[in-house]
Amino acid sequence: MGKKVAVFRKEHFNAAHRLHHPDWDDARNFEVFGKCSYPHYHGHNYELVVKVTGEPNPQTGFVMDMKQLSDIIHTHVISRFDHRNLNLDLAEFRNLNPTAENIVVVIFDLLRPHIDPTHELSIRLYETERNFVEYGEGVGGM
Repeated sequence: MGKKVAVFRKEHFNAAHRLHHPDWDDARNFEVFGKCSYPHYHGHNYELVVKVTGEPNPQTGFVMDMKQLSDIIHTHVISRFDHRNLNLDLAEFRNLNPTAENIVVVIFDLLRPHIDPTHELSIRLYETERNFVEYGEGVGGM
């Protein structure tokens, strides 16, 4: 097997959401989700890091063209998520609580079909400067 290299693309989007379970009353939602359960939503400045790992192409030297990766991320994630209310505007979250954990899995699923299947894909999502989640193939070591 050849030498694998990881390339990273960092992007940014802003979005609002509300964490709540529809079967719970406001008191129970507040107990579990705190201020994030307030009914008028709240927002985050999300930082998205997409990691693609594979062997560099012998002709180009690229694992993946970073401009192409950026275009894929913008087409399938940023254009859909940026300045949106995740609960109200995205079908994926109509019945799925938009926690950072669920958001990162949805983003992975949106990007995976557009990345070479011989490459590993991992997604890291920063909800705040100190809180982030990661999901994907070969997770860890970003």
